[in-house]
Amino acid sequence: MTTVQSPPAPPTAIRPKVVARTGLYAVLAANAAVVTCFAVQAGFASNALVVVGRFAGLYAALLMAFQLLLVARLPWLDRRIGMDRLTNWHRWTGFGLLWTLVAHVVFIAFGYAESSSMNPVSQVVDLAETVEGVFRAVVAMALILVLGGASARWARRRLAYETWHFIHLYAYVAVVLAFTHQVAAGTTFTASSAATAYWYTLWGVALGSVALGRLALPLWRNWRHRLRVEAVVPEADNVVSVYITGRDLDRMPARAGQFFLWRFLTKDRWWQANPFSLSAAPDGTRLRLTAKAAGEGSAGLRGLAPGTRVFAEGPYGAFTAMHRTRPEAVLIAGGVGVTPIRALLEEIHGHAVVIYRVAGERDAVLYEELRELALAKGADLHLVTGPAAPDRLAPRELAALVPDIAQRDVFLCGPPPMMNAVLGTLRELDVPKPQIHFERFSLAG
Repeated sequence: MTTVQSPPAPPTAIRPKVVARTGLYAVLAANAAVVTCFAVQAGFASNALVVVGRFAGLYAALLMAFQLLLVARLPWLDRRIGMDRLTNWHRWTGFGLLWTLVAHVVFIAFGYAESSSMNPVSQVVDLAETVEGVFRAVVAMALILVLGGASARWARRRLAYETWHFIHLYAYVAVVLAFTHQVAAGTTFTASSAATAYWYTLWGVALGSVALGRLALPLWRNWRHRLRVEAVVPEADNVVSVYITGRDLDRMPARAGQFFLWRFLTKDRWWQANPFSLSAAPDGTRLRLTAKAAGEGSAGLRGLAPGTRVFAEGPYGAFTAMHRTRPEAVLIAGGVGVTPIRALLEEIHGHAVVIYRVAGERDAVLYEELRELALAKGADLHLVTGPAAPDRLAPRELAALVPDIAQRDVFLCGPPPMMNAVLGTLRELDVPKPQIHFERFSLAG
């Protein structure tokens, strides 16, 4: 298979992840400063509680717009930070948004209650009935409370991804309601023409980013490439590879290590979106994914017929050679986590050491391909077998396999317990954090 290879970034280059993260922080800080300036320009209410409540509301609006940007799946951000980290930041920003909104409601209610004969709850009800836009804000707040509950870990573990995703579509309803509340009742919004233009621009960019990254771009790419299943090849009793072909795949901006959200457009699967990594570096003619029958979505891949239409969202992920900082690398795979590792080995330059951790040799999916690739590229390949305990990738064992591991980039993919153990080992071996590359493929954070 012929692959499109790119040289690693020079060791002296500023890391793409640092550039993107710094840019996001700078954008958020700059907008917070602008919001503060407009709030001061609009003037303060006579009640200190109302002042605090209004500031909380403004910062909540800013956080809501920032949340949309984090999950817009913009290619530039995703390639540099990765969907897993962006989703995790979105989750924690969401909890910050929730508490900021609670502060907004509480301070406003108590502030207005001080100058009336009502208690805070009655005051909120009165405002919702008499002030334009407040009722919409109450509905938005209720929706955000529901979304916050659905995002709690105990709830997320009990919800299917499709259910969780459907519930979160109501976030866009909350955004629209919150924006119309701000237009109708926000003193800062109408304080000046500059403030009005700023808020319209902010919400336009946030909502436009979501429309571009999550709707327009996937529709455009699928219309352009017309993806179809070319072949389905069993790799083991419970593992299958699916080959995807289409038009102009040499112009698909996919790299080894990335993944897509795949929808196979059959009558019983079209509504399911499953994240599967590329198990071979894109060659401009076809894409390949390899999956283990671990759930309903992946178990049904074996029955796909050649010619089945495919709708793919992506490519996503920052688990690529773009983030290399050293000329040599270590690629560590566990179980079916070998798929992006195998693709990376095909693309990567410089000497590589590949470590494949499985329970037994029969579980080593794609091992023959790895062996042939390692031989062709001059890489060292180690198959590490045995039960989980004792840890066969503990510090002493890993240092014996790769004595110079602290001078190499480390790419890691596998089951969460294995990844957590290896990350702990890498810390004990003093591998610098910028040299450690991994992604956790959890769409809901």
